[in-house]
Amino acid sequence: MTVSVRKDAVAGPGAGPGHSLVWEPEGPYNLVRTVGTLQCGAHDPAFIHHLGGIWLAFRNDDGAATLRLEQRGALNSARVHATAWGPGASAAIESVPALLGADDDWGPFDSPGFQESLPELARKGRYLNPGLRLPSTGRMLDAVARVILEQKVTGIEAKRAWRWLLVRHGDEAFRPPGAPAGLRLPPTAAQWRRVPSWDWHRAGVDAHRSETILKAASLASGLERLAAVPSARQVTAALCSVPGIGRWTAAEVLQRTHGCPDSISVGDYHLAAYVGAALTGRRTDDAGMLELLAPWNGNRQRVVRMLYSSGFRKPTYGPRLAPEDHRHR
Repeated sequence: MTVSVRKDAVAGPGAGPGHSLVWEPEGPYNLVRTVGTLQCGAHDPAFIHHLGGIWLAFRNDDGAATLRLEQRGALNSARVHATAWGPGASAAIESVPALLGADDDWGPFDSPGFQESLPELARKGRYLNPGLRLPSTGRMLDAVARVILEQKVTGIEAKRAWRWLLVRHGDEAFRPPGAPAGLRLPPTAAQWRRVPSWDWHRAGVDAHRSETILKAASLASGLERLAAVPSARQVTAALCSVPGIGRWTAAEVLQRTHGCPDSISVGDYHLAAYVGAALTGRRTDDAGMLELLAPWNGNRQRVVRMLYSSGFRKPTYGPRLAPEDHRHR
């Protein structure tokens, strides 16, 4: 891995100096596939594809940052150009390699011996997606709030709620030249706590999820310290000590904040049935899924990602779960 960093000239009024980095990964790399899992739907105000680049808005210890990522070069000669603006620009640039998956080592997974142990669909998924890495944001509250919104609802409902709340309660991100309109920062802990009950209702968020986000916001400083804890077990235990957060939420958070290669979303509405269908041709439950994935402990999340990347889709029976809209009741 090669990294070069430079400080650019002032980008515009109020921008401050931009900070840039060029990251050259070892081996194949695909930026969109790697960081795409961090986008909460196509209309996520904090993650926007625009004119060949990916724009992200977030906060760190130094303040707010607007970050642009662009891949140049093909799969096997990729370079990622990153530029950040705002008070948190320097810290944002320092976080870029981890965000891009620099700490995610696929070497043992890609070894011939390990590949031979994998099911055919997982090998196919890796063959089709050699440039995929697992990103690590280190931003706990943003991930926790987003995943709580996804608890026990359809993806459509969760994505709409995230967008609605960011537009109305997150701050507008700094827009350097070329930045897309509508880029917004996720709410701070204080901003989450100030969301009135009627706005949770308008966003389609029930009392259980809103109360859980408010509880997490009240513990934000402690949650953010978990970013530096390398043990997935310790982070899971700490997250699950928050009322309303269980194993599923903790696993989904770890996948984003720590790039955890093993965290499995036990309790997911679809995952166990999907894994069972992919590996045995039959649906299974959570216990059956964990038993099926046990041979690859330490890499179970990688295996699941490769199953999805293979293009396999489980047979569907009956109608899809329809979103419910209680906002006007």
